Amino acid sequence: MGRIVNFGEIMLRLTPPGHTRFVQAERFDIVYGGTEANVAVALAQWDMDSCLVTRLPAHELGQAAVNFLRRYGVDTTFIARGGERIGVYYLEQGASQRSSKVIYDRARSAFAQATEDAFDWDAILAGADWFHFTGITAALGAPLAGMCLAACKQARARGVTVSCDINYRKNLWREAEAGATLEKIMPYVDVCIANEEQARVLFGIACPDEAADLQAKSRYAAEQLHARFGCRYVALTLRSGASADNNTIGAMLYDGETHLVSRFYDVHIVDRVGGGDAFDAGLIYGLCKGLPARDALDFAMASDALKHSIPGDTNHVCAEEVWALAHGDGSGRVQR
Repeated sequence: MGRIVNFGEIMLRLTPPGHTRFVQAERFDIVYGGTEANVAVALAQWDMDSCLVTRLPAHELGQAAVNFLRRYGVDTTFIARGGERIGVYYLEQGASQRSSKVIYDRARSAFAQATEDAFDWDAILAGADWFHFTGITAALGAPLAGMCLAACKQARARGVTVSCDINYRKNLWREAEAGATLEKIMPYVDVCIANEEQARVLFGIACPDEAADLQAKSRYAAEQLHARFGCRYVALTLRSGASADNNTIGAMLYDGETHLVSRFYDVHIVDRVGGGDAFDAGLIYGLCKGLPARDALDFAMASDALKHSIPGDTNHVCAEEVWALAHGDGSGRVQR
């Protein structure tokens, strides 16, 4: 069983009940989440040795976040304590033709103010098989971007596989800054996860055939990302949507020679947040276990599809449920 280290922020999520808008809200539902935390929870539920490296305040809200992770079996050994506040984000759930909306309140959070001495990478990466982070962590300031780079270099020196989900968020940083920062980190990444739009706006990788469909543009982006950064795998997610409630999702995986394309799922969305993280976790699970690339991609995509049916940030499905969907059982019938 591989040991997977995830580096990023866990936050408090506040959501108006149902599909009410922020201006209507009289109360908020509370859950904990954050992209690397979501990956860590999914992997732990699939019996992987999954660790989250982050920083949280020592007060009760920080402890509640630690308790949430422990509830699902995530290793919290390397969570640093300090700072005054946990990062918060507000989510307004979209419906029909109204998009979901996120408002961040994470400035000066305990994690955003972390310094290099908070994390002992020699100890953290000892015995690790995989290191995962996202562009969101690098977006939280130059110090954290530097820590991502330092951790990737140490992981590479130790033979630890490194994965990065580009996960560009325009509310956190500008395209030029994101592209320049990630350009320095990506040569140390073995598994790059992105989409066609991120490749285009951050790295200037645009398909010369403007009339090409999304799959063709994504194939071109995967080839160019692979050539530029030398990643072992490039995974690109594919999404189209008729509304905020109903999307069609799929993905492709490229190893420098072969493009694998997943099954596409028509999903009715209960909660879209965390779908990409569920894909990341599924891909890490499959590749870390040494599964054929096709099986790893199918598991990742089924995990992504199932997450859309789960309220909250994290994906609460067992590996057997994911495999059942990956193998074609998407009937949704009652299990007795």
